[in-house]
Amino acid sequence: MNLQLDWQQGAVLAVGLTAAQGAAVRSQRASRAAAYLKEAGIIAALYALWQLAGSVALMGTADAYGRGRWIERFQRRLGLPSERWAQQAVLGHPWLVQLCNLYYAAMHFAVLGVFLTWLFVRHRAAYPLVRNVLVVLTAASLVIQFVPVAPPRLLPELGFVDVAANYGQSVYRLSGITIDELAAMPSVHVGWALLIACGVVRYSTSRHRWWIVLHPAITVFVVAATANHFWLDGIVAAVLLGLSWQAVQCCTALRHRTPDGDRLATRPDRDLTASTCS
Repeated sequence: MNLQLDWQQGAVLAVGLTAAQGAAVRSQRASRAAAYLKEAGIIAALYALWQLAGSVALMGTADAYGRGRWIERFQRRLGLPSERWAQQAVLGHPWLVQLCNLYYAAMHFAVLGVFLTWLFVRHRAAYPLVRNVLVVLTAASLVIQFVPVAPPRLLPELGFVDVAANYGQSVYRLSGITIDELAAMPSVHVGWALLIACGVVRYSTSRHRWWIVLHPAITVFVVAATANHFWLDGIVAAVLLGLSWQAVQCCTALRHRTPDGDRLATRPDRDLTASTCS
């Protein structure tokens, strides 16, 4: 079972989608699909770059375990509870452990894909801004991940258990691609989950939209219960999301300034999201 595409497969998919988009543009019957194919191609290309960059570490891995232990000590000094309490809550329930492993492995990409599709179909004007925030957030996370940091599950001496490996559900063993197990800081899982929740709450008009906050809440619990991340990994991801959103919004606003640069063009606030930040 291969849970993810490698960067080569992602690149092939991006090329295929781009070619299909070009064909759709020339076809009257398929022209409506061109916009969808274009965005799918962009996401596939970004995914391929993410996988490629994620397999490269700029620093040696020798100190990765020391950095993981430092994070655990730093969190204790801050008074944060240990991630072990989340593990202890599930270890006595094999079905719950396996459910957490499955959520960690599968929902990360699945929910993001559904969210981006929903946003593109139902809130097209907002899509470019959110997509650009996703790109900036992921790129910033990758820059930090060039410095290897061991996740809790690789530090059994601190009392953590690699529950995914114990149940044969580890994405690092089930997948046929090379994944850097020491790229734990920050948690992209948490960052993406928070982005999804922010997007749904901000742009959906449904009174049920607040249910989406369960996704980041469950994700935060799951990454701790499976010992894939420290709390600090998620905290850093949340800070990066806030900075990324502000940066993209500022860039978008600058693109809508009048030529004299003294004021913003008179357009509704939400229409500003129709522009990309390049």
